[in-house]
Amino acid sequence: MTTGSSSTSRPTAERDGISTFKGQDRALRADRLGTWGLLLSVLAATAPLMVVAGVMPTTFGVMGIVGQPLLFVILAAVLALFSVGYAEMSRHVHNAGAFYAYISRGLGGTAGAGAALVALVAYSALQVGIYGIFGFEVSGLSATYLDTELAWWIPALLAALAVGALGWLKIDLNARVLGVLLLIEVVLVVIFDVAALSDPGPEGLSLHAFNPDTLTGAGIGTALCFCVAAFLGFEQAPVYAEETSRPDVLVPRVMFLAIGGIAVFYTISCWALTVATGPAAIVGTAQDQSAGLLFFLTGDLLGETFTDVLHILFVTGMFAAMLSFHNVVARYAFAMGREGLLPAAFGRTSSASGAPGTGSLLQTVISVVVIAAFAVTDDGPVGDPTAPVLRLFTWMGNLGALGVAVLMAIASVSVIVFFVRRGAAGAQLWRLAASGLALVGLLFIIGYTVRDFDVLIGAGGDSVLNWLLPAVIGAALVTGLAQGALLRSRRPEVHARIGLGNEAFQLEKAAETAD
Repeated sequence: MTTGSSSTSRPTAERDGISTFKGQDRALRADRLGTWGLLLSVLAATAPLMVVAGVMPTTFGVMGIVGQPLLFVILAAVLALFSVGYAEMSRHVHNAGAFYAYISRGLGGTAGAGAALVALVAYSALQVGIYGIFGFEVSGLSATYLDTELAWWIPALLAALAVGALGWLKIDLNARVLGVLLLIEVVLVVIFDVAALSDPGPEGLSLHAFNPDTLTGAGIGTALCFCVAAFLGFEQAPVYAEETSRPDVLVPRVMFLAIGGIAVFYTISCWALTVATGPAAIVGTAQDQSAGLLFFLTGDLLGETFTDVLHILFVTGMFAAMLSFHNVVARYAFAMGREGLLPAAFGRTSSASGAPGTGSLLQTVISVVVIAAFAVTDDGPVGDPTAPVLRLFTWMGNLGALGVAVLMAIASVSVIVFFVRRGAAGAQLWRLAASGLALVGLLFIIGYTVRDFDVLIGAGGDSVLNWLLPAVIGAALVTGLAQGALLRSRRPEVHARIGLGNEAFQLEKAAETAD
């Protein structure tokens, strides 16, 4: 199977159409995604309605930060700076491993191995966390419309199995189906925004949420981290690089489109929530309503029919996000298996659909195990879905976002080193400066997130969970670095392939053919 890539940055063997190493199952199918398909795959992970109805109320209620709209503005600037160098590097590296592939190219295979395991843990946590709020919503809908008490973990487990099955399907089919749902979500949220800003609460069209004074106090670190989680999706574009027709053009384009669109959309929507209740009341109202805040407000502003439709789209949007993150985790596992960081079985694709089937199965198993663990330890009242929202959703969401922030920080360093080593520092000076500024911002976010994790847990300053959860990311990094160092000493040929992806196999196959 030829790669079909038109990129001139690919190795000669690949451009000349030499088949992939040891058969077709060592490469993802190229030319399957254009700009629209890639953008939909990326934006599906952001799940706009899930962020507005789930992330924003949780950040207001749990972290108590009134200035959340301002956080979206600040983070958009930091992520845009990060993307300048990240996007430029995507023109030179096309690998389903994305973050760890970039880090490997800049900082070496050992650092890449550490980043690979962090990415696998972080994106798995993000995906699994969504099952908590999904279970909350479906359980509530069951009680409201079917008059049936349904434990949250039942729909969560069913969703995990369904997502696992769909992980075997073609990605372009997923993008088309999810794209329609995504557009409807955006339209409905925009309708709410217009209604809230047209008929503001008791404090009028207040801009108080953009006052820097609203970003003080405990919880700012976890609020930053949770808002980072709301943006996640834009950085996934390089994961699909091998499956696009022109990765050097499409990947940067989609990343900047995603960041700009997400920033404007979330800033306005978050501000609309504060206007609807009044800035002084937003934290208290969010604490009372939890993930029901948006629906509580739309019921008054737009009526019950609109709210019912919103509930349905909330469920489908979460499902879209779970499926998108599932696909990303499966591709990370595929890339790691292909390069010897996971068993070789993970580095092969399904002969039927071309999807990374073993990685998909791994993520399904992880999801089922974690959901089961939270279900068994759920000490809330029978049928009360609040516990999984405050625990599974927030714990896993922040854990995953912290991991991705760490990856972004390391990737920023890698971008600088990569171009300096290539002798391109002068030509890329402004991009390297942007990466440096992004690194400073990301380190600030990481530091404050770790410091304020006790606010997220809500178990007091002496709880073991305050350091145990962030330590999961640290443990993944150390374990990955140890694996990389071990490979370097015992299997240097495998270590040399880390981060090269399909290019390594193409070059090796070309060498075999020449011999």
